[in-house]
Amino acid sequence: MAAYSALMELLHTAHCPAGEGPFPTIFALHGWGASAHDLLGLAPYLHGGQALVLCPQGPYGFEIGPGLRGYGWFPMGQRGLDLGEFRKGAAALHAFVDQAIERYPVERRKIVLLGFSQGGVMAYDLALREPGRFAGLATLSSWLPKPLSDSIPALPEHAGFPVLVQHGTADEMIEVARARESRDLLAARGVALSYREHEMGHEIRPEALRDLVIWLEEKVLSPIQLVY
Repeated sequence: MAAYSALMELLHTAHCPAGEGPFPTIFALHGWGASAHDLLGLAPYLHGGQALVLCPQGPYGFEIGPGLRGYGWFPMGQRGLDLGEFRKGAAALHAFVDQAIERYPVERRKIVLLGFSQGGVMAYDLALREPGRFAGLATLSSWLPKPLSDSIPALPEHAGFPVLVQHGTADEMIEVARARESRDLLAARGVALSYREHEMGHEIRPEALRDLVIWLEEKVLSPIQLVY
């Protein structure tokens, strides 16, 4: 089912599977100008609809047209990433995750961060700072800003941490070169990186969704356990 709640740090939508849980949980973070509803439609496809999917809404609201509001995680400017403004959104997201883990039937060993575009920047920050808290990270049509990467210490837990990066070769919003730069920054940390480029723009096409579903099952939520 889907719900909309204002009881926590951030407004959010949620897909809650039938049953009592605990459930593998995916925090899905939307991009600039979208809302908490934007990625909820992915829920039926992720883990066969049996994952708890929580979609928080960025705290920065703004007008995108007559009677229309969009939301973001931090202001977008021409001078690059403002780490001070970024940290405000990151603090709100961190508080939301803490609250959600306490209030929802979350399987704490199987928490995944998924971010699209600007939401991917948020996911990079949270996952790379606390990799021991998450089972995996997936970023779609996003980028890891070098100033942000430089501010995150290299941690032993980065080694082998599952990360999926997807990007469109025809992305008109974020050039694929930025995804390739992000790939190199991640590789230097020793994460278990799966990097995929698709013939698409700033979007999630069926083939990208298929790759995401397969990665979630094989690398994160239901990995094959080898018996020796």
